[in-house]
Amino acid sequence: MSTGSFGLRSSGSYGSLQQQFQNGSLSLPIQTTPPISSRKPPKMFKEKDRLFHWICKFAPRKKVGMLLLCLVSTAVFAWVLYVGKGEDARETIIQNMNIHSGPISEETKMSSILSSHVREVEDARETIFHKKNIHSGPISVEKKMSSNLSSQVREIEETANATTPLPPLPLPLTPPPAPVYFTGYTLPRGNPCESFTLPPPPADKKRTGPRPCPVCYLPVEDAIGLMPNAPSFSPVLKSLTYIHEENLTKSEFGGSEFGGYPSLMERNDSYDIKESMNVHCGFVRGSKPGHQTGFDIDDSDLLEMETCGGVVVASAVFGAFDLIRQPKNISEYAKRNICFHMFVDNETEAFLRNSSELGSDNKVGLWRIIVVHNLPYSDPRRNGKVPKLLLHRLFPKARYSLWVDAKLELAVDPIQILERFLWRKNASFAISRHYKRFDVFEEAEANKAAGKYDNASIDFQIEFYKNEGLTTYSTAKLPITSDVPEGCVIIREHIPISNLFTCLWFNEVDRFTSRDQISFSTVRDKIRSKTNYTINMFLDCERRNFVVQGYHRDLLEHWSPPPPPIITFNTSADTMLSNVTPVRKVTAKRAKERKSKRHRKVNTGSKETNTD
Repeated sequence: MSTGSFGLRSSGSYGSLQQQFQNGSLSLPIQTTPPISSRKPPKMFKEKDRLFHWICKFAPRKKVGMLLLCLVSTAVFAWVLYVGKGEDARETIIQNMNIHSGPISEETKMSSILSSHVREVEDARETIFHKKNIHSGPISVEKKMSSNLSSQVREIEETANATTPLPPLPLPLTPPPAPVYFTGYTLPRGNPCESFTLPPPPADKKRTGPRPCPVCYLPVEDAIGLMPNAPSFSPVLKSLTYIHEENLTKSEFGGSEFGGYPSLMERNDSYDIKESMNVHCGFVRGSKPGHQTGFDIDDSDLLEMETCGGVVVASAVFGAFDLIRQPKNISEYAKRNICFHMFVDNETEAFLRNSSELGSDNKVGLWRIIVVHNLPYSDPRRNGKVPKLLLHRLFPKARYSLWVDAKLELAVDPIQILERFLWRKNASFAISRHYKRFDVFEEAEANKAAGKYDNASIDFQIEFYKNEGLTTYSTAKLPITSDVPEGCVIIREHIPISNLFTCLWFNEVDRFTSRDQISFSTVRDKIRSKTNYTINMFLDCERRNFVVQGYHRDLLEHWSPPPPPIITFNTSADTMLSNVTPVRKVTAKRAKERKSKRHRKVNTGSKETNTD
């Protein structure tokens, strides 16, 4: 029996053919291709039957049985070793395949190549053991095949690592840092302003009107050092955007094209404070505020306004209604770093040029003059509410703003004012309360009595607010100290919640009357009920400390001093004597009587008392 008769299945079963030659049953040459006309049974089943018959024939023999048993044991042992080696190789390949955040296409391609070769190794191993005959010859071939496949896998893996190095593993994701907010400060111990208290008003019965009171300001250098590096906290509201519309539909009542005609439903929704909001806030048309929106501004001025990123001091004169008053006591730091902008219309600009106040640099002293075209309202006072309440839209990069009515003269450095009324109080909005009135209903009656607006419109607005829950002011509203502001000065920080407040305040002025003192408390209380947002309402006498009250231009012109009296001299002596009023001589006795009457006191029960 020859061991060379056993081989791979790909070359056929030569042992079976040799046996047929020996028996003389096959005289024809060996055909490598079966005849087309006759169909033979599959070789696999034929060879298996012959192999099974051969095993059954020679197995009972002692030597052959022992040989077969050794061969089977050797094959099982080799198979166990091969399976363990193949699993180790596959685990090594899988462990070397790391998941990275690099290009997905390259990594997927390499992973596919490695996986396909691993599958080829497994398929080849299964093919070997399915085709393996029980003989000691093929074992060396199987080992050689396994070694070749393993070397190919190692070569592919080394090539992949050398040609396409995988990027390092990304660092574990860490949560973004919490936002930083300004939370206020306390003055150092020993600072004069730490223990400052407001003194009682002077006992001057002859002067009963409003007057300024002392205010403790820090030096400019100290105030600059305390300027916050982070914004103040905005409760609830974090992102505020503004409605832009070209096709407008008029609302139920009131409003304007400039304001966008918000409906009553949109008005109610704007008071439902959320984390992100989109509201009406003027300038509803055009690409940006001041550009084809109404209240239009030249591009050069818009560029100047957009570059102002710190503090803005603003005022406005429309209809040449006021004179431009220059700020006083302004530090060099403020002159270099603070934007002073005065909004005027074409009429006021012409008046300034005719009076030679406006130079070629478009400045009047510290004020940069911004000429506004295409005013949205016919009432100059209502036009003035646009820069007064919407400075955050006109100066999108500014952090703080100080609004001063044109009738006032600024007398304290703006940095000192911000430190005193915002930063030291940890507030983002500050406005003075009215010196005399605290109740909206009283303010409405005072406006009607002074003819400040149409009485029917004021009554309609008050009745509307009453139906929404407006009540008279009382101590039950404390810590709110007043419902009526003195709105000629507004100090604020431009953060989402304060911007929303002035937007909604402007919407009320746009819908109802232009008397912003009437609508102030309604907007404040609605926002406060949702966010607990508070406003610093300081004393009116403190406001009068840093601004000086002036008068409107028309009043100053009517109050021009009278001409000096004309004195004529007559040459005749008789005429001169007739023009002289004779002076009556007062005796000492009569003078004493007059003095006693002037200081006489009437006592109860005296004879001069009339008992009738």
